[in-house]
Amino acid sequence: MRRYATATGRSLLLGLLALADLLLAMVTLLGIVLSFTLGMIFLFTPAVRVIRWRTTLARRLSGRWLGREVGPSYLPPPPPVRPQPDGWYRYDRQLYKTPRWPEWNNRWKWMCSDPATWRDGLWLLLNPLMGVVLLLPAVAAGYGAAAAWRWHPAALPAGLAVTAAAVAAAPRLLRFYGWWHELLLGPTAKSLLASRIHTLDQARLETADSQASELRRIERDLHDGAQARLVAIGMTLGAVEALVDSDPAAAKALLAKARDASSTALTELRDLVRGIHPPVLAERGLGDAVRALALDSPLKAEVTVDLKTRPEAPVESAAYFSVSELLTNAARHGGADRVWIDVSGRGKSLRITVTDDGSGGADPERGSGLRGIERRLAAFDGVLAVSSPRGGPTTATIDLPHALVWEEERDPRPRMPRWKWLIVGLGYGLGWLPLFAQGVVAAVMKAVAPENKSWFYTLYLPESAQWPMIAFNVVLGVGMYAAAVLIPIQHSRERWMAEATPRRLWLDR
Repeated sequence: MRRYATATGRSLLLGLLALADLLLAMVTLLGIVLSFTLGMIFLFTPAVRVIRWRTTLARRLSGRWLGREVGPSYLPPPPPVRPQPDGWYRYDRQLYKTPRWPEWNNRWKWMCSDPATWRDGLWLLLNPLMGVVLLLPAVAAGYGAAAAWRWHPAALPAGLAVTAAAVAAAPRLLRFYGWWHELLLGPTAKSLLASRIHTLDQARLETADSQASELRRIERDLHDGAQARLVAIGMTLGAVEALVDSDPAAAKALLAKARDASSTALTELRDLVRGIHPPVLAERGLGDAVRALALDSPLKAEVTVDLKTRPEAPVESAAYFSVSELLTNAARHGGADRVWIDVSGRGKSLRITVTDDGSGGADPERGSGLRGIERRLAAFDGVLAVSSPRGGPTTATIDLPHALVWEEERDPRPRMPRWKWLIVGLGYGLGWLPLFAQGVVAAVMKAVAPENKSWFYTLYLPESAQWPMIAFNVVLGVGMYAAAVLIPIQHSRERWMAEATPRRLWLDR
């Protein structure tokens, strides 16, 4: 009973809020009309912002009250304007001294060309009508309660029945209202694809920057380490060549010094190669490479590995260096003594958890090391989640989806029941019979040669029932084909949206 009362109250509040949208729709519509008729284009951007503020509130309420999460459907915003080499900012064929007007023009064009803007406007215009529908349960319940208080022998049961029916209809009405939100405010396949492309572009740029910084680091290490030692070895050998005849003892000492320098240079080169791609990672896999990291770490480390298959080499490399950076941060900045590392696979996802007993306070916004890990993982759609309260402990979780590409797939979605498969099979197998054989073809035969009844059973019926029966057969055939198509889509709508091709994107959805 509490659920029905809550649904009725929410229906009343949402209905009143929807009726208030009538005034908001009139104001914003006036601003948009003035923008395109009188050239007052400066009114368009504020009007769209007000509409998007209202639809954002509607999406939030849809998730909290209606149980249907609706994500934003807007195209990615334009990137910030960059100055030209001469310091001016260009928009089309015009130049500006400041980025104010180019950014305003880009923002105006983005809002005007985004289909979600006009869907939001359509939702705002039609939402007051939905508000009237949402108020029906509360109004009917109030009317029924008022009728029951009359204590008339016929009014009492009628009022109670009306009240019960109104309260019982409230949850279904809210589900319908949630579907209405998803229909007009939900993300379309086009917006999801644009958002995905924008994310991949950002990941590509960050990956390119990360690779460039890695190349600069390798060049710096070679220049300051191995290259300098090799130059010193060459100079030492030159001195040995000059002293070998006059002072053999000094030449021998310089040779020993050159041998030590060559050993040090070789060690530095090995460390550099290990920093590019460790041999243990290529030969033994991620689990043993993380164990080797733990052995080399000054911390007391416990490593747990549960992987059935190996990830691809680039994914292994990204995960390995991310763990290495986290261990370095724990030892250098966190003041930790112990660290626990867990490497496991969950379906096709690779999850790595690194926990230390340090002082905490790690923040990706302030640390370049954690930001570097995020950039490294972004190339593989990976995420880094850090929980580090003051005083510790610090827990960093790396999640790489679809990293274990050879992991055995298990479809978490339930299979479609047999009765649905039966309906789909009957729709595809027998839908042609009422639609074409006894519908369209029968209509053509009745119009062209009514005396030739053949095997069309509708033509053997009384004259007054023939056309209605033909229309019924056509509707029945269309319904059978529609059920055969829509039942699988409704059963796995997320998969259908993910696999939708441009020919299947009805109304850009």
